[in-house]
Order: sequence, then C-alpha cells, then structure tokens
Amino acid sequence: MGETSANHSDWTFLTSHARVLLTIFRDPAIRLRDVASICGITERTVQAIVTDLEEAGYLTRSRGNDGRRNRYSIVQGALFRHPAEAGYQVTDLLALLSKPGDTQGPAVD
Repeated sequence: MGETSANHSDWTFLTSHARVLLTIFRDPAIRLRDVASICGITERTVQAIVTDLEEAGYLTRSRGNDGRRNRYSIVQGALFRHPAEAGYQVTDLLALLSKPGDTQGPAVD
C-alpha cells in the first residue's frame, strides 16, 4: 500500500470527447487536423467525435466566411448526459477549463 502503480499515468480525467469539445470551444474555426494534434488522437477519431457531439446536440457545424473551412459552435444550454451531472450545462465546464486570453472567442449558439 502507498506504492504507485506502473500504469498510474494510463488514465486522464477528461475523455477524448471532452478534450475535442474544449479545443473547439477555444477556437471555433480550428481545423480538425489541428484538433487531432492538440488532443493526441487521429484526425479520423476527431471526425467521429465531432459527429457524435453534433448528433448529441452539443455542437453545430457551418461553413466559415471563406466557404472552405468549417466553423463550429457550442450549443448553449446543452446539459451533461450522465445522471450524476444532470442539470449542469456543458458550457460551464468548458468556460472553467478555458483560461481568459487563451481563446479566440468561443462561439456559443
């Protein structure tokens, strides 16, 4: 007892879904390639996560002003899905985890 396990660093507090959503919250015009790099996962995994988040009503996607890149918006009022966090808005956690000044202006619908 009191010893640290060899696999102690194998887990993190945030899931890949949370990390992707937080990264998009910080920069709504970010490319998914850059999200993948920041989150340490593949671009294909990020694409699947963005689809999950869209289908669950946490995220919307639209064409940017240049007509080429996507722009993402976090859905205001979207609540956590698990009963233990019921009634809490996802945007509250995202705002807590974003330091002032390190964002380019999160978009919230």
